[in-house]
Amino acid sequence: MSSLVDKAKEFMADKVSDIPKPDASLAGVSVQSLSRDGVLFHSQVSVSNPFPFPIPVCEIAYTLKSAGREIASGRLPNPESPAASAETMLELPVTVPYDILISLMRDLGRDWDIDYELDVGVTVDLPVVGNFTIPVSTAGEIKLPTLSDMVI
Repeated sequence: MSSLVDKAKEFMADKVSDIPKPDASLAGVSVQSLSRDGVLFHSQVSVSNPFPFPIPVCEIAYTLKSAGREIASGRLPNPESPAASAETMLELPVTVPYDILISLMRDLGRDWDIDYELDVGVTVDLPVVGNFTIPVSTAGEIKLPTLSDMVI
């Protein structure tokens, strides 16, 4: 009986490994707006759906780091679901309070930008397989606006 169960597990593992999986990529991070609460950063997650039907995205979890420190993290529950056999751009807003940005002033003082690393996990609900998390990340520099940029 044990060998029958092992063969069934092997068969399922082979079949599941042949199922196409969605893919994701991440755009860079930019400053979207300034408010009294902090700075709203913006990125986009592109999710590619290989299936002929829409797949639900359960959540997008993110962590934004600068100078090796976590400056923002959170989850976006139930974002838009990727359309069938298409690529869908999902918006990822990240708010960072001013008090955290002030603690990064040492990095800002040199070149008026923030070096960042954004790690994102896109969790999709695949048929048969169940929840599947696609990890994506990007790193770069966010150039902060100067006073001359804000003058109209």
